[in-house]
Amino acid sequence: MTVLSSGAELRLTGPAGPTVVCVNGGRAKELPGTWSATIEWLVRRLAPAMPELCFAEVRYRTKSWRRFDECVNDCRAAIGAVEGERVLLLGFPMGGAVAASCADEQCVGGVVGLAPWLPDQLSLEALRGKRLRVLHGGLDRSLPGMPGVSPALSRRGYERARALGASGEYTLIPGALHAIALRGPTGRLVPLPRANAWAQLVRGELARFVSGVA
Repeated sequence: MTVLSSGAELRLTGPAGPTVVCVNGGRAKELPGTWSATIEWLVRRLAPAMPELCFAEVRYRTKSWRRFDECVNDCRAAIGAVEGERVLLLGFPMGGAVAASCADEQCVGGVVGLAPWLPDQLSLEALRGKRLRVLHGGLDRSLPGMPGVSPALSRRGYERARALGASGEYTLIPGALHAIALRGPTGRLVPLPRANAWAQLVRGELARFVSGVA
């Protein structure tokens, strides 16, 4: 575990080298940062299959969109901590907005958004000339007691980024929900429907990054 210059925490899996910086979602309530079950499940699944990559999970100081600028600073601090390495940003779902806002860092090759929250008022200028890969569950929506992001919102954000000159792809995953995994009462990670489909698509994008295409 590494404490970043911003005060956030960074957890590394894998060797030094090309790095996937992973940023989590947030809520309206200002709560201390946590590790994302969705991102943790993906890292555990993908790191053994892609040993050439370093996965860097960020735990924000405060995981709230009311502290969005602070979360962006946490992400930039994580990028700075892997100084000199090629970086791909992976964000779920507020993490998609955080990643999009940090894409202008020179070492960043692109952004993978998992059910990304890309509100219409969010500037996407940082994505000019970068790659944006969006993956979204077809059944994602806000339900009582359960957060969600409308695929229509991420699609509008994707189209805005393309209009600014970003390259990319948008994939809707039939039967998939908002998250990929949840953390059970004992701390065990529980994959949700279509988790394997998410993992396969993310792995394809990571392979593209490793090859130097992204």
